Amino acid sequence: MTSADRIDFEMEVEVESASSGPAVDAPNPTSPAPATPGGAKSVVVTTATSGSVTVSLHPLVIMNVSEHWTRLRAQEGSPQTVVGALIGKQKGRNIEVMNSFELVFSAIGEDIIIDREYYNLKEEQFKQVFSDMDFLGWYTTGETPTERDIAVHRQICDINECPVMLMLNPAGRDGEQLPVVLYESVIDVVNGRATMLLAPLTYTLAAEEAERIGVDHVARRSAIKMLVSRVRAVLATVRAIRDGNLPPRPALLREARALSNRLPLLTSQQFRTHFYN
Repeated sequence: MTSADRIDFEMEVEVESASSGPAVDAPNPTSPAPATPGGAKSVVVTTATSGSVTVSLHPLVIMNVSEHWTRLRAQEGSPQTVVGALIGKQKGRNIEVMNSFELVFSAIGEDIIIDREYYNLKEEQFKQVFSDMDFLGWYTTGETPTERDIAVHRQICDINECPVMLMLNPAGRDGEQLPVVLYESVIDVVNGRATMLLAPLTYTLAAEEAERIGVDHVARRSAIKMLVSRVRAVLATVRAIRDGNLPPRPALLREARALSNRLPLLTSQQFRTHFYN
């Protein structure tokens, strides 16, 4: 692991949005999702279907989910499951996912139980600020939906009869397509039984100019804040080694030196003039 990997915990999700005019198309794959790891059966429909709704997704939602996952990974030291709510507007078959907030849940074995009291409190709060927005569905992270996601989706159905599910893949590295897939639930007959499955939805990215500028500013600020915290951690470690509070770690010191060597030299006369005057 390089020194940059130690410092940069920020998951980069590139979102290209139009500053004006129609939304940017970001089609989802309509082919079946691969089987889940470990041989578990897939909960995604095995035939291509046309979605029952048209979805517009705002970049702010993607940034919120990314920040949620990145923050928990930095706090816990390993990837964590995140769950949150999607809010926005719905007119007929047209859904506009505009914002999101985190949800509290309990993990009992492999099951996830949503804290409904916390959701009710958050719903009351966001209704006071965004009175024209409604609860549309939920989000999580992962490569492909699992039976556990279906169980959570059933709980969400108690709040909204036809919720959408957004799944962001933190490990996605395909630069040509966003690592985000939206799903809706369908009932299909599997082995003679009615079974809930998830069908991918096609969505478009939509953002106004003000939102695009704001999201870009917040993303840069969050990245810089994370970088500053990691640099402070490196400095604290180096100082502890210097003061004898920690044993010498040559490999770590070499990485810290390599990182400092990547910084531009700020010893020019022009820099001193602007910095001290």
